[in-house]
Amino acid sequence: MKPSSHPVISLNLLLCIPSLIGLPPTLKTPKILSSFSPITTEKHPVQRNTLSICSPLVRSLGNTRVISEEYIKWLKGYCEAFFYGLTVKFLEPVSVSATKCSFRVNEHTQNLQIHAGHILAFLKKKKPKDAFCIVGITMIDLYPRDSWNFVFGQASLTDGVGIFSFARYGKDFYSSRYEGKVKKAQRTSSSDYSIFDNYYNPEVTSILLRRSCKTLTHEIGHIFGLRHCQWLACLMQGSNHLEESDRRPLHLCPICLRKLQCAIGFSIVERYKALLRWIDDESNDTSGAAPKNSSDQVNLKKPVEAFKDWREWIIKCIAVLEK
Repeated sequence: MKPSSHPVISLNLLLCIPSLIGLPPTLKTPKILSSFSPITTEKHPVQRNTLSICSPLVRSLGNTRVISEEYIKWLKGYCEAFFYGLTVKFLEPVSVSATKCSFRVNEHTQNLQIHAGHILAFLKKKKPKDAFCIVGITMIDLYPRDSWNFVFGQASLTDGVGIFSFARYGKDFYSSRYEGKVKKAQRTSSSDYSIFDNYYNPEVTSILLRRSCKTLTHEIGHIFGLRHCQWLACLMQGSNHLEESDRRPLHLCPICLRKLQCAIGFSIVERYKALLRWIDDESNDTSGAAPKNSSDQVNLKKPVEAFKDWREWIIKCIAVLEK
């Protein structure tokens, strides 16, 4: 069965609905399918079927740009399988200076942070007309306002934009210290962003890839109208810290899966098969996938060791569905 010709998502390295980091959980009656309304307004027609991806806001993921581009291709392939039926497109890389965003040094980690809201405003202006949403990803830590410590990501349901940071998923995050280098949170000209020039590049590992895929699909799920799931083991569960985020699964619970199917219109078994192919493929097809100014084409082995247990779970689901 071919993917439906419905939504396209634009994946830029950025995305936005407040992550509710630090806020106490509240229990509500679960939102069952009969009370769920997918986005169908003219502003966000689900018929738009593109997701745009932009390269990291600073330097690269991994030791070289080639590794960084390959990593983005893995995320692209994962999003196309997870949101089966959507087309995922790359946008050109964006520098921090181009966003004109505020930045600061976090008083707890002594690491650099950029203002998520300012980046969302920047992405809104860059959103392609055929895109259901545009999301950005970065390895720089995020903060939504001066009074907050950090957020993993933010997404705007009404604007169809989002920003995610994988900064705290790298093992060297807490060893990068910038105390005393930025006196106060500031919104400056492009000539003042040189502090980001030697920002650290994380090692690309299977754990980093798993965490990145989980955060990306969770936040894009919000743009499709999925709220935090509070009743079942589900990707859409909220999290207040990394340990809690690691505990939630890669899969959607039956309720949230049905909601996403209602919004996009995919075959559940074909979607599972697409996810299985993504895990089993050592690298994704690079034809037409990289930005125009891409480095030499290189196929690196995709680190999927952290996905092995989930692979077995998917195989069991397919077996049940095909009985």
